[in-house]
Amino acid sequence: MSKYAILSDIHGNLYALLEVMKDLNNHDIKGIFLLGDLIDYGMQSNEVVEYFKDDFDGNILCNIWGNHEKAILTSDYSNFSSIRGVESAKYTNSHLNQNVKNYLNRELIKQGYFEFEIGGKKILAIHGSLLDPFWRAIFPENVNGDYSSYDIVISGHSHYSHYFQKFYNADDVEMRNKKIVHFINPGSVGQPRNHNPNAQYAIIDIKDMSVSLNTVNYPRKKAMDLYDGSVDDFYRKRLEKGI
Repeated sequence: MSKYAILSDIHGNLYALLEVMKDLNNHDIKGIFLLGDLIDYGMQSNEVVEYFKDDFDGNILCNIWGNHEKAILTSDYSNFSSIRGVESAKYTNSHLNQNVKNYLNRELIKQGYFEFEIGGKKILAIHGSLLDPFWRAIFPENVNGDYSSYDIVISGHSHYSHYFQKFYNADDVEMRNKKIVHFINPGSVGQPRNHNPNAQYAIIDIKDMSVSLNTVNYPRKKAMDLYDGSVDDFYRKRLEKGI
């Protein structure tokens, strides 16, 4: 087995997560990379974390803090760009149970990134970007030479899926003095913003370096019906259209 699933930005949407996990049963997956923001915005943050803490029997290869874990678990809301974002984070903080908070503090990688190797490939898993692991996202137009030492860079935060390659200069005659780096963002499982409301994730095959960006329908109305006015209705409405 050489296939791995990449999930990011679940954001308390258990219905979306469960449909993604069902879909993964159709693939021969060796492990999962979790790129942060398990919590907030959605109404089932406890349930999402408890799924990975108690129910999931697969292999989690990395599980990193996103900006929402960092903000909520440190009670520092200063980087949110809107009042409704602050209010949602404070609501989530007040409703996370202590076992969930303990798990997020104990089991997740708090620096927001993780470097490792699989199959001879050097991989950077990061929630945001090297400019800021929590609050800045990777896009094709803003990658620079800081990533040239990696073979694969997987990131989240933007809620927009992408797969692109960038060539860097390298002392490698066989590769015509070029080194390729693969950049993958799986999109958001629980709150997509690319006008596709389906849950989104990615699969990478390390052996042949193939990448698929996948979408899965889920019962959005059930997720939307959980909102009770505790957070801004904007977060409920955006699930319908993926914005």
